[in-house]
Amino acid sequence: MQQPSWKVNEIFYSIQGEGRHAGMPAVFLRLSGCTMGCDFCDTKYAFSGGQEMNSLQVLVGLSAYPCKTVVITGGEPSEQDLPALISTLKLAGYTVHLETNGAHDCDVSKADFICVSPKKHVSEAMLKKAHIIKLVVSTQTDLKEIEKYYAYENDQTQLYLQPESNKQENIDLCVKLVKNHPSARLSVQLHKLIHIK
Repeated sequence: MQQPSWKVNEIFYSIQGEGRHAGMPAVFLRLSGCTMGCDFCDTKYAFSGGQEMNSLQVLVGLSAYPCKTVVITGGEPSEQDLPALISTLKLAGYTVHLETNGAHDCDVSKADFICVSPKKHVSEAMLKKAHIIKLVVSTQTDLKEIEKYYAYENDQTQLYLQPESNKQENIDLCVKLVKNHPSARLSVQLHKLIHIK
């Protein structure tokens, strides 16, 4: 039986800069590849390239750091064998957080925390699995698009509005939207404000 492997763009240790766990140390496992190709993406370098790594190689890479929380990000993780990766990390004793655009429905039931950030299209099934739905917002955003995600808020799932590129006009819009919809939260990109990766 062939051992699973993943195309990994980078593994690095930093501080979570977005969403509910902003400020928390984590090891980031960034997978390569994303067919969505959004213009405003701030990790376009992860669209291609990367190194093929098997389970042992991934775990060796992660073991270089003292943290037992891993954030799987991309690129788009669900374009690879995500269930096998989550299982590998859980068996090794890691707390697993996932960041995905939610376009592809897959088994993420073993992940401890799921952030779905919808872009051009998203799976309704993935939205229902999310702990947070993180929407990137700019002054060009169709506000009706934001409102449709209100229906997915519940005791598990919370809506976060993230100003595109931390631009002030986008921050102002998000603040206004959150004040008008108090169950939502503002998520600025903390790592960019404090100039870390």
